[in-house]
Amino acid sequence: MRKEVQEFILANEERKRFIREQPIWYRRLSRKPDDLSSFQLEMMNFYEKTIPHRVNQFSNGVQMAQMMMQMFQAMRTKD
Repeated sequence: MRKEVQEFILANEERKRFIREQPIWYRRLSRKPDDLSSFQLEMMNFYEKTIPHRVNQFSNGVQMAQMMMQMFQAMRTKD
């Protein structure tokens, strides 16, 4: 593997962890070092760090908060 590819991977703890969990990427990057952007995108999808994933997590949090508010209001009206 090229030195600059190794430095790119070792510069970030998530990248190191991802390449350990998905060793096929070690082989792919050894053969095609220009595939770093695909590697980065695949890692973000794997760890659910893309914008659509974050929007989904945020909306789930908002739904949970709304449900809790409704529960509190229902409990308050029973008393």
